Amino acid sequence: MKKRRKTRLIHVGHVPVGGGSPVTVQSMTKTDTRNTAATVSQVRSLAEAGCEIIRIAVPDMEAALALGPIRKASPIPVIADIHFDWRLALEAVRQGIDGLRINPGNIGARWKVAELVEACRERKIPVRIGVNAGSLSKKLLQKHKHPTPEALVESASEHIEILEKLNFRDIKVSLKASNVLTTVEAYRLFAKSFRYPLHIGISEAGPSFSGIIKSSVGLGIILAEGLGDTMRVSLSADPHEEVRVAYEILKSLGLRTRGPNIISCPTCGRCQIDIRGLAAEVEDRLKNLKKPITVAVMGCVVNGPGEAREADIGIAGGAGTGLLFRKGKIIKKLDEKDLLDELMQEIGKL
Repeated sequence: MKKRRKTRLIHVGHVPVGGGSPVTVQSMTKTDTRNTAATVSQVRSLAEAGCEIIRIAVPDMEAALALGPIRKASPIPVIADIHFDWRLALEAVRQGIDGLRINPGNIGARWKVAELVEACRERKIPVRIGVNAGSLSKKLLQKHKHPTPEALVESASEHIEILEKLNFRDIKVSLKASNVLTTVEAYRLFAKSFRYPLHIGISEAGPSFSGIIKSSVGLGIILAEGLGDTMRVSLSADPHEEVRVAYEILKSLGLRTRGPNIISCPTCGRCQIDIRGLAAEVEDRLKNLKKPITVAVMGCVVNGPGEAREADIGIAGGAGTGLLFRKGKIIKKLDEKDLLDELMQEIGKL
């Protein structure tokens, strides 16, 4: 695990990004932005689940005008995701959003970009340059033939140059592709030349199962190399799943500690109690827990007792029975049918 690379510090609303700040977790609403009530409800629910910055799509002016009431009701900073139309971006700024996700090269004439940049400067609104393998310019695709890591970095560099010439540096950058290795290499290359904070993710990662695997592998590599200041896990799934997976990735690398760390054995022929059922039930009951706590659910006499003793709380099963541990000490021996309820009661006491 490499030491985290220190980048420029920016602020998205009250949330620091870069400069050695903790890696923040983002998601994106999946409601129709024009439906203010539904969008606010989802934002609040995601914030409760641990989302720290929320991004909202702005496809038209009606959606842009909805950002004001959404932002006022949001407990977390709001980023407007806008493509091509500078008027939507200007309206989003007027509505009080905390950040913009645009590509300056797609906004149009330089005077439009300059006007938008000045509006962001006045309100201290940062801009994310969001480079995506699926939307590279024709010029870059002709030059590189494919959306290579080099093409992604060159695209980011072109957009950065536009903003730097306007003396604007409240910038963060993402370089995403659905291909894991392309994404990883793009971030590596970018980090050699720039110090802007990085928003990391694997774009269009897929439905829950395959998307979680691709995101965990790709983001795990990037984070382990000391890169990444804020992140989103992009899944074709409930956005709450994106938040949960992001924290699990960060916890596995020791970068964040929110929520439970559940240790459970995979089971084998030695297991004599329903560990799979117990582990699934424990995970479900603790999914909304914010406190960092390590819980062991073990069913094997080989590794079970040792793993359970190292946890804050745990159970280690035998033949229809099990031991309940807390902070390395055996509390009691229980019948299998009582293990779950007793474990949850002890977790409640902690």
